Amino acid sequence: MKSLLPPSAAGSLPKPSWLAEPEKLWSPWKLQGDELIEAKQDALRLALDDQLQAGIEIVSDGEQTRQHFVTTFIEHLDGVDFEKRETVRIRNRYDASVPTVVGAVSRQRPVFVDDAKFLRQQTTKQIKWALPGPMTMIDTLYDSHYKSREKLAWEFAKILNQEARELEAAGVDIIQFDEPAFNVFFDDVNEWGVATLEKAIEGLKCETAVHICYGYGIKANTDWKKTLGSEWRQYEEAFPKLQKSSINLISLECHNSHVPMDLMELIRGKKVMVGAIDVASYAIETPEEVADTLRKALQFVDADKLYPCTNCGMAPLPRHVATAKLRALGAGADIIRRELAA
Repeated sequence: MKSLLPPSAAGSLPKPSWLAEPEKLWSPWKLQGDELIEAKQDALRLALDDQLQAGIEIVSDGEQTRQHFVTTFIEHLDGVDFEKRETVRIRNRYDASVPTVVGAVSRQRPVFVDDAKFLRQQTTKQIKWALPGPMTMIDTLYDSHYKSREKLAWEFAKILNQEARELEAAGVDIIQFDEPAFNVFFDDVNEWGVATLEKAIEGLKCETAVHICYGYGIKANTDWKKTLGSEWRQYEEAFPKLQKSSINLISLECHNSHVPMDLMELIRGKKVMVGAIDVASYAIETPEEVADTLRKALQFVDADKLYPCTNCGMAPLPRHVATAKLRALGAGADIIRRELAA
């Protein structure tokens, strides 16, 4: 029996300090070879245990086996040269040195399937697996082969669909595509972004989700947020198209953001993962603060379609802070469950 308001984490959880340098994106591993494989599995088990103790109902790997939510997937593909790097503007926000697409992109073997099978063996809970979305993938590369954002996105969508089908076969219940780029490239979203996402989920019987956020709590993202004014209406651009799409769940940033709650009306009928935990702050929410965000969301989302969540991944946070935030999320969801039952 599925519980009402099942909480989940949007993406990454901090890695233990013995596995990788804490509070850092793209943190190098501290081990190698078989030791690293074993350590990643240990970290995955710990991340799972933290979620279970916090009352998280839809659990994940916490992205313990990958350095980064986009590049780790791309590293396993053919056609991308990680030695040949160019500087590009990521999501119109900051410059980064990125790998180059030098030929036709393809996937020779599964990327995360073994990790997903391992997670499936550890728990009977529903499990969610995050993959980068096609548009966010092309935004983290320099393309010297296709020379077309759209063409490259369609190629990645086909590859993601191969991976997603194998993840489903491995027992994953929800496959989530991370598309922070949907909050930036509005014309692309409507012209081909949602369509490529539909290609990525083609033929899947498991539930599918898209996570659209304002980014990790890193300086480039928090600085950008300060320029967005008193109302963040970016979701208004993508939501109407997503409402008509086959995607089951839509994940959005809510708590401590300037996103008007009533924008959720635009996706009425969809399941909504409401971000009730701020990942850009070390302040730990109280369960009552989480409950308050969820109460407000219930004006626009039916209770059976509300999925409490974090705003984004928590990899850059100290581990004890992230764990406490997860507990607040679980406890806040519980408050609302009791209110609804009464």
